[in-house]
Amino acid sequence: MSTYFAPSELIINEDGSCFHLHLKPEQLADKVILVGDNGRVDIIAAMLDSIECRVENREFRTATGMYKGKRITIQSTGIGCDNIDIVMNELDTLANIDYSTRMEKPVHRTLDLVRIGTCGGLQPYTPIGTYLCSVRNIGFDGLLNYYEGRDSVCDLEFEKAFVRHMDWSPRKAAPYVAIPSKPLLDRIMAGDPAMAAGVTIAAPGFYGPQGRVLRAGLQDPQQNAKVESFEYQGMKITNFEMEGSALAGLAALLGHNAMTVCMVIANRYAKEMNTDYKPLMTSLIEKVLDRI
Repeated sequence: MSTYFAPSELIINEDGSCFHLHLKPEQLADKVILVGDNGRVDIIAAMLDSIECRVENREFRTATGMYKGKRITIQSTGIGCDNIDIVMNELDTLANIDYSTRMEKPVHRTLDLVRIGTCGGLQPYTPIGTYLCSVRNIGFDGLLNYYEGRDSVCDLEFEKAFVRHMDWSPRKAAPYVAIPSKPLLDRIMAGDPAMAAGVTIAAPGFYGPQGRVLRAGLQDPQQNAKVESFEYQGMKITNFEMEGSALAGLAALLGHNAMTVCMVIANRYAKEMNTDYKPLMTSLIEKVLDRI
């Protein structure tokens, strides 16, 4: 029996669009590129062959169009896993709920979602300019713990080893290790030597949660040293960002394919930073457009 979703749970705007994104079901492509910066939507949209629609509300900007015969939606998320909770759930409703009846559709529609982002590298072999594809996504945010079935989309042994190594404080949200879509990872990486495999932490903040110290001290001053020294089955943690864990976990729970690829713009190990990174993103964007 199909599920009915009440107006308090599935909020649909008067124009028939979803509550936050303001997208209508017919405006969503099966292939979706996610970016944090809404300005990057315009940069990627300029690379498309044609644009059929543009939509914007708050930090959420969307463009859908064609690229080399493929229909693609470009969606900004803003910063943070809390925003991914909004974006991922609303994109899924557009794909898998009939807005006219508020009933789940009988046939599941699967989306391919690739997040293109920036990050801070944590190892000496992740210099500025490296393209890192996340083969595991560690969530410091705790978001996935609110959802039933989170264990089924996570690497539980990796989680246990990480918690032990970090001597994790019970005052913090329990970390989770989400597993991205391997077929999508393989397609985006495509054996490209410019694409490195990594393990990525999504932090719930830019400063303290990523080990930065300004005027407020840290609960664990050794956090980043522990992160950098951790290794599990040959995998080391390579970078910090702020969205990938929620994307990988929620997409898997909802039956979609998702992965994150980030360009390193700061190397925390070497204490280097490149603020003029936007021109370097062009090659990465083109690779994703060609392979998604």
